[in-house]
Amino acid sequence: MSTGAATGTDPGATAEAEASARRGPTALRRFTARYRRQAPGEPRAVGYLYVLPALAVFGVFLLWPLGQTAWLSLLHWDGLTRATWAGTDNYRDLLTDPELRAPFAHAAVLLLFYAVLPVAIGLLLTAALTRFRIRGMTFFRTVLFLPQVLAMVVVGVAWRAVLAPDGLLNDTLRTLGMGGLTRSWLGDHTWALPAVGTIGTWVETGLCLVLFLAGAQRIPRELYEAARIDGAGPVREFFTVTLPGLRAEIAVALTLTLVAALRNFDLIYITTSGGPGNATSVPAYEVYRRAFETGEVGSASAMGITLTAVIFALTMVVTRLVEGRRR
Repeated sequence: MSTGAATGTDPGATAEAEASARRGPTALRRFTARYRRQAPGEPRAVGYLYVLPALAVFGVFLLWPLGQTAWLSLLHWDGLTRATWAGTDNYRDLLTDPELRAPFAHAAVLLLFYAVLPVAIGLLLTAALTRFRIRGMTFFRTVLFLPQVLAMVVVGVAWRAVLAPDGLLNDTLRTLGMGGLTRSWLGDHTWALPAVGTIGTWVETGLCLVLFLAGAQRIPRELYEAARIDGAGPVREFFTVTLPGLRAEIAVALTLTLVAALRNFDLIYITTSGGPGNATSVPAYEVYRRAFETGEVGSASAMGITLTAVIFALTMVVTRLVEGRRR
């Protein structure tokens, strides 16, 4: 009599159970080994549970309003009456209407004052301060960084008083015998935009300088000593040691200043309100004016979406350039 018959069990079932028992531990060991092979910092599915609250807040307060704005940009709506479908008409107007193109042209000019000049001035000051030791460095950093601490409304009110027809700048010019140069700086069609840009340069230079000085401190001093032993002058030392060592800080400074230039609203609102005429109108201020003053919500939304796309594209270009150089 077979063993299966003696025990009252089916030999086929017993063999299948034994095979299943052999497969079970093997599969479990295989899964456990694969899990253990993951590096400690490798993302796991449970990690998404930790970021889920932040993603929810991000989606509710940023992505959802952005989607609503994109939808409004496809409509003709004054904010009160029934909206009508516009399609891409609002975006087409941005390309064909000179009144709508002008704010973007003004923003491009402000990029020079808000980004290019502060970064250039910050690099020159950093090169000088790294080559020559100056007493009171902490005091100079604090003074130059002070505009970043002040609210932009305070900055706008103070500079509006300085640039007024009877303000400090014109009084100084008259005292120096250069009364012919006095003018209403914020009321002149030619000089209003450069005047606002100069304020932006004053505000952003301190930020760039502090970033560059912090980056220069981590550049090994041996590199400067080796460059000087090789006979490098100040200019060559700057281009061979300081500038390559500050690549990451330059990317951060350019990103921050580019965004500040393109989203500039409060300074324009306080100093010129887009005037004289529309000589200082910028996209952020034009979005506000069209949405809340002239009742062109669809056009304002289209301009806001376009401004967001421009900011995103510029920051991506800066990031790609820096990462490409690093590779």
